[in-house]
Amino acid sequence: MQAVDFDETIETIVARDSRYAIEAYYFVREALDYTQKKLVRNKKQPQPQHISGQELLEGTRQFTVKEYGPMAYYVLESWGIRRCEDIGELVFNMVEANLLSKTDDDAREDFGGGFQFTEALVWPFLPPSKLPKKAKTEAQAGRMSDESC
Repeated sequence: MQAVDFDETIETIVARDSRYAIEAYYFVREALDYTQKKLVRNKKQPQPQHISGQELLEGTRQFTVKEYGPMAYYVLESWGIRRCEDIGELVFNMVEANLLSKTDDDAREDFGGGFQFTEALVWPFLPPSKLPKKAKTEAQAGRMSDESC
């Protein structure tokens, strides 16, 4: 069996589906690695194995904030990633190209209903005086998560 060349395969995917920049695919792969390591470290999984769409979204959110800080939202946007469903599209493009695997239960729809990009990637870096009223109310109620690192 011939080894799959990740770089060449990503170039082929981008030529077929130009919605996302090449960097978006590398980003998703790094976010997947980050999520697997985090799950192993937190002993939620004894070793790297299958990750659900929702687990990947949470790991991606944390990785993005940690890696790109206040520029997180804008970096992802520049690559064509504007919502959680885009992460699902990237993942399934890689699944279809045999770069990632999936179970019979996995679907693109698993990436719906994740986090709101503005709330998760912009609000944590705004001074309290610049936060929208909704964010201030959630912060006062203790509902905003500071689980970014």
